Amino acid sequence: MEESKIEQQPLEQPTEQVAEQPAELNLADKSLAELSEFFQGLRTSADAMMRSKEAEAVKSAFYKLLLKMREAVPEGSDNPFEAVEENFKAMYADYKKERAEFNRKQEQEREENLEKKLAIIEDLKALVEGQEDVSASFPALREIQNRWREAGPVPVTRFRDVNDTYQFYVEKFYDMVKINRDLRDLDFKKNLEAKEAFCAAAEKLAENENVVSAFHELQKLHEQWKEYGPVAKEVREDIWNRFKAATAVINKKYQAHFEGVKEEQAKNLEAKTALCEEVEAIAAAEVSSSAQWNKLSAQIAEIQEKWRSIGFATKKENQKIYERFRAACDTFFARKREYYNEFKGSLKENLEAKQALVDKAQELKTSTDWKSATDQFIALQKQWKEIGAVPRKKADELWHSFRAACDEFFAARDAAREAARPKAPARGERPARPGRGAKDSLTDKFKALQQEIATYENNIGFFSLSSKGSPLLAQMQERIDKAKAELHKLEEQIRKAESEAEGGEQ
Repeated sequence: MEESKIEQQPLEQPTEQVAEQPAELNLADKSLAELSEFFQGLRTSADAMMRSKEAEAVKSAFYKLLLKMREAVPEGSDNPFEAVEENFKAMYADYKKERAEFNRKQEQEREENLEKKLAIIEDLKALVEGQEDVSASFPALREIQNRWREAGPVPVTRFRDVNDTYQFYVEKFYDMVKINRDLRDLDFKKNLEAKEAFCAAAEKLAENENVVSAFHELQKLHEQWKEYGPVAKEVREDIWNRFKAATAVINKKYQAHFEGVKEEQAKNLEAKTALCEEVEAIAAAEVSSSAQWNKLSAQIAEIQEKWRSIGFATKKENQKIYERFRAACDTFFARKREYYNEFKGSLKENLEAKQALVDKAQELKTSTDWKSATDQFIALQKQWKEIGAVPRKKADELWHSFRAACDEFFAARDAAREAARPKAPARGERPARPGRGAKDSLTDKFKALQQEIATYENNIGFFSLSSKGSPLLAQMQERIDKAKAELHKLEEQIRKAESEAEGGEQ
């Protein structure tokens, strides 16, 4: 069997086509600045023109992230990403221009190479069909073979037929020419030495742990193999079988590698599907408060972080699963925006309601009808707690106005009560209220103090609502603690008074 008929058939494309296959990139966790920097590094690399698919992947990741970040910018705000976007556009436009010029030159060179090789074939054909002097024809064949190797690649669509035609005439030369046996054997020997070197190189590649790189290098060896003529018939099959055996090892590893990749991608698809289901469930959940939205937003952020840690799914499903995940996230954040748009309307209503309470407290703060006014202030405080949030810019102003009115009233009330309390008698003086014993006086103080403590505790529940009320809260708690200590003393004094009264009656 002729050697050219048993060479590996699937490896038909020129090696230049292999360089267009980029490794998979993980760009999901990169920022806009990092993507721009990565693109700039790619663009200025020595093999930038052979990495167009990587460039397109970086462009896609950049604009997807840009769109996502734009959506987070409040309506009416300036675009904070305009500069980085314009910079990326300019870099990408320059790259596309350079790439187009590169492709044009490459195509032009291939067309020129095609013309060269067609001319070489014509020279070879003339040599095969018109040779007479063997000693003159053999050096001419060598010169033709050297020109063929140096001619470079041709358009992919013409590669096979041009190469097959060339090989046909080379083989025909060896079959038809009446070449000197010594020269023929020398040629066979040189071809054998070259092909043995290819076998050794392929066998070394079979030990390479980087199976993808080894596979691509093997294709180059196959192309170089075809550039050399036949070897002696007695070793022709053996040398090819050796080369084919090394090829089989590499191909098997390459296949196993991608089977493993497919298995991993299937697991990634399963994991990403589960994350989609989680986000879809969250996006469909009933939410009625800002706290719930914040909690769910944190969960979405955690899930998105998990998503970025998972590798690619299968090529067929990767884009679909990403679009499903993105749609679920978009649904959630669209519902959240809708909620907060409605929430803004309620802020205005709450602002009006709290302003009304402030006005009422201002009117009531100078009242000396202590019992009635106290009850009204407690009612106002209760209403205040029941009203929802107001715009942040107005919240502190309203709160301080309302709290000041409350403080002014209760301070005036407490001062009036203190002034109205009966003074303890001096030595040698009689009690101010004859007919009432010490126990009755202590009991009156006890009840009044209980009422004060109840008021303070009500105010504590009210003041704790303010994020800036911590000092006031501490002051109010101190008053309660002091009043309770005094209440405990009064309780002991009442018991002592009761004991003394019982002793006197006996």
